[in-house]
Amino acid sequence: MAATTYERLKLHVTPEKFYVEACDDGADDVLVIDRVSTEVTLSVKKDVPPSAVTRPIFGILGTIHLVAGNYLIVITKKTKIGEFFNHVIWKATDFDILSYKKTMLHLTDIQLQDNKTFLAMINHVLNVDGFYFSTTYDLTHTLQRLSNTSPEFQEMSLLERADQRFVWNGHLLRELSAQPEVHRFALPVLHGFVTMHSCSINGKYFDWILISRRSCFRAGVRYYVRGIDSEGHAANFVETEQIVHYNGSRASFVQTRGSIPVFWSQRPNLKYKPRPLINKVANHMDGFQRHFDSQVIIYGKQVIINLVNQKGSEKPLEQAFATMVSSLGSGMIRYIAFDFHKECKNMRWDRLSILLDQVAEIQDELSYFLVDTAGMVVTSQEGVFRSNCMDCLDRTNVIQSLLARRSLQAQLQRLGVLHVGQKLEEQNEFEKIYKNAWADNANACAKQYAGTGALKTDFTRTGKRTQLGLLMDGWNSLIRYYKNNFSDGFRQDSIDLFLGNYSVDELEAHSPLSVPRDLKFLALPIIMVVAFSMCIICLLMAGDTWTETLAYVLFWGVASIGTFFIILYNGKDFVDAPRLVQKEKMD
Repeated sequence: MAATTYERLKLHVTPEKFYVEACDDGADDVLVIDRVSTEVTLSVKKDVPPSAVTRPIFGILGTIHLVAGNYLIVITKKTKIGEFFNHVIWKATDFDILSYKKTMLHLTDIQLQDNKTFLAMINHVLNVDGFYFSTTYDLTHTLQRLSNTSPEFQEMSLLERADQRFVWNGHLLRELSAQPEVHRFALPVLHGFVTMHSCSINGKYFDWILISRRSCFRAGVRYYVRGIDSEGHAANFVETEQIVHYNGSRASFVQTRGSIPVFWSQRPNLKYKPRPLINKVANHMDGFQRHFDSQVIIYGKQVIINLVNQKGSEKPLEQAFATMVSSLGSGMIRYIAFDFHKECKNMRWDRLSILLDQVAEIQDELSYFLVDTAGMVVTSQEGVFRSNCMDCLDRTNVIQSLLARRSLQAQLQRLGVLHVGQKLEEQNEFEKIYKNAWADNANACAKQYAGTGALKTDFTRTGKRTQLGLLMDGWNSLIRYYKNNFSDGFRQDSIDLFLGNYSVDELEAHSPLSVPRDLKFLALPIIMVVAFSMCIICLLMAGDTWTETLAYVLFWGVASIGTFFIILYNGKDFVDAPRLVQKEKMD
């Protein structure tokens, strides 16, 4: 079976069935989904009823079972990102969710409401930017992994051969994956970031590509998914690959990021930075070893760059990480701690060169992957930098962009694009492309995990820290605070439902969505907002005397501040917590 999926599709809908017609040249296949029995079969074009309602689609994301029954999710809009070794890469930009059922009359009012909420959750995930696919190329693997494969692997379908860590619709495709004959309709979709640029230096043209692959294992949002699970999967794990294509030669440099791989949590409680808690009873070494065993098998040597603060609430995590590496005693793992905030305080970001100089020799030893024009492997990457901070977002992205630039400098010199002695930083046009792409990558990863754009992107875009950048960081931090405390429970539930960590059972006696909240938890925030608003209004609309105005301001000010402290004291009760997955499964 060729490693491609159908590119051009038509969806034909009748009251009884969905027909997905392959419209590629020479194709006669039609995927038939029975809306009553849910059976999936393969047919031919002549079996499509002429009475069916027809429209074009660009891929099948999969199917999911909710309270009302099964739903089919299809891609209805796409945007071309670019061409990757003659393979077109697309971003899915719009989707449709189609019910198998023709009516909802079989549902109670509570079931209808639950089904509406579950649909909103699926739509929420689909509305998060960053779903990419190709019908002819395996986006889930690095160039180096793809070069080390067998002829049998090359003949597998894209779904069979995909790295399951990065197939975000793997759960949705489970029914199609069980039937190899329909795999050409099964489209693996990546979540993360992809950008491609045609660039020129010294009159030599090359393609520069950046791909971030977000793992669907232990996926979730910032404060509800931290550390590792019992299988060794790290939260917010992202594999980032930088690729250069010049005159038939291909070079690649891979880095990873992931949460500190011990069992720890940091649940929101209305404080700006909740204190991280390390689990005191878990077997940390078991999960830690599982994590790095798999990382070494996949990537080779591991060079850990831990960027967290070495004082305050982050210090115990830095110490725990260092202790675990020392206890494991593996020659394949090297640990480097760099207190980013301490070293770069007072906007001294030039001091990042201290870290780059420290790891320069190590980076040269790890090397990069290079294939010449004849397809022969010239060099292989012997390991990766595994960077982390607390969120594996802002500090991490800055360091990754600097390490990637250093590797790119070496690659372009070896390929003959850069002259001897030329610096990449001096190539103004390319530097602008490079910095903006890495900043866009930072924003994409941050929005998918923390709900806002990344911090510190002014440095990534311009090479220096600015006052405007500090103001933007403050604004994004404020939005993060709100989302992390008051909407991330819903976001976490949405991801768990989408990835199959939670399965809907319409026969459940009690819906997890129907747990009522105490009225005070709804009323107090409203009272606080009203009181604060009245305080501001009284200031803006002063009365006849300042005494009168001051009295009103004091009254409403005390009311708002008092309500705020009541909320703060009962912080956990006001936080929007996940409802679909039990707490012990998430810690």
